Amino acid sequence: MKVLSVNVGRAQPVPYTDHPEGTGIDKRPTDGPVRVAAPGPKGIGGSGLAGDMVCSKQHHGGDEQAVYAVAREDLDDWERELGRPLRDGMFGENLTTRGLDVSGALIGERWRIGSEVVLEVTSGRIPCRTFQGHLGEKRWVKRFTERGAPGAYLRVIEPGEIRAGDAVEIAHRPDHDITVALYFRALTTERTLMPRLLTAGESLHSEAAEAVREYVKKYG
Repeated sequence: MKVLSVNVGRAQPVPYTDHPEGTGIDKRPTDGPVRVAAPGPKGIGGSGLAGDMVCSKQHHGGDEQAVYAVAREDLDDWERELGRPLRDGMFGENLTTRGLDVSGALIGERWRIGSEVVLEVTSGRIPCRTFQGHLGEKRWVKRFTERGAPGAYLRVIEPGEIRAGDAVEIAHRPDHDITVALYFRALTTERTLMPRLLTAGESLHSEAAEAVREYVKKYG
């Protein structure tokens, strides 16, 4: 299990978002090491990677979405389906991995990357119109959602530098069975799974836990 590439994006004005700064979704692999640290709370903090731009901080970035990872194997599957090449970083991911079941990771699972960095899985990526505009594929949000392999957002437990080629080690697995994929389905296509997310206990970050409690209160 390793990091194939570490990807960062600069703000670019594009026609598929009305944010005044544009979007930093078009991420590109970097050559050298990149500093990773907790960026601060959502709405204030952006990306956890130095040099990586998050424009819409209301919906993206912050401590619980400091780093976004996608498996190269998932990009390869989409290449075959879409009939076009998808370079590392094309999904707006900071880390493109090899040999790691990213969407099958447990909420609260911790990854040690290289010799310094420890990251913790917090949630799955919910697709938006900016993602659809960036990919330029019709019905992309629906297709991505139906696939149910969203990649993982992570928070920074131990900061440091990461680079392409760094090994990834599973440093901790919590005692529950709530994966990123199941979490994603509960929030999108299978809302009846919402109460089950509570079995993740303290692994579930506060924003998600509150959403689940509101759902249970409303629907039982």
